[in-house]
Amino acid sequence: MRKPLVAALAAVALAGVGVTPAVAAEPAGTGAVTGTGAEPGTLSGAVNDVVASAAASVSRLTAPTAQAVTFAGTVSLSNCSGSVVRFPDSEDNDPALVMSNGHCLESGFPAAGEVIVDQASSRTFGLLNSAGSRVATLRASKIAYATMTDTDVSMYELTTTYAAIKSSYGIDPLTISDAHPTAGTAITVVSGYWRQTYACDIDGFAYQLKEGDWTFKDSVRYTDSCDTIGGTSGSPVVDNATGQVVAVNNTLNENGARCTLNNPCEVAEDGTVTVHTGIGYGQQTYQMAPCFGVDNKLDLSASGCTLPKP
Repeated sequence: MRKPLVAALAAVALAGVGVTPAVAAEPAGTGAVTGTGAEPGTLSGAVNDVVASAAASVSRLTAPTAQAVTFAGTVSLSNCSGSVVRFPDSEDNDPALVMSNGHCLESGFPAAGEVIVDQASSRTFGLLNSAGSRVATLRASKIAYATMTDTDVSMYELTTTYAAIKSSYGIDPLTISDAHPTAGTAITVVSGYWRQTYACDIDGFAYQLKEGDWTFKDSVRYTDSCDTIGGTSGSPVVDNATGQVVAVNNTLNENGARCTLNNPCEVAEDGTVTVHTGIGYGQQTYQMAPCFGVDNKLDLSASGCTLPKP
């Protein structure tokens, strides 16, 4: 849960700011037929060659195509990263939403057990295009939802709609997946604050993740190449294959300490505590979808909504 610090600035100075957006490689075709036993140049060999070619073509057409992960739709906050997001059932004329972390709120960290709903806010966000250039300033009308209990998320409602943003700037929101992600998925953490991307895989899931006074549930653990820094908090975690958001980036164990601020530990169902030094985490977002209904209005009593309530 790191906000921008001098150490983070130094790290980025070494790594370089404004890195070209990561592009996920397209999967190779998997339908090639091999081991037929037919001799080259024979009729059966020619038929098998045709079958193999057709199978490979079908595989390329039907296999999921990896998406180019860019900065389009991400935002920079004063202290963190975020993104303009929609749910699968959101409509173009709905008030747009910006997602970040609960610990990125302008008022500071919510206390353990605290849930904020429908709180007035006029916070501004810098909207980025695909190249990472700031093209507009968006403004919130309220904090629709925020907490650091079970998850670490804030959802701001804006004074404008998805359609208006698209019309003015040609930028679409990112869609939040309504499905639980899976281990092994290739992901990209996209930081609007730093204009930096981090590519890795989902290594697995932490039953509980404890950090200081806060406990998060079913957190996404990254492989070690997502070496996130202060200011990346609130970044969308994008599934490279679908282009959809599966988590919101929120923390990393900095120096191997156990369960302290900036050094989260994993607690298994049997109580076993594990520390992964240098490993980052995000909080899943699929559970947000059932809680936002018509006109993107929050309804914590809706069927399937499991978010903590005030």
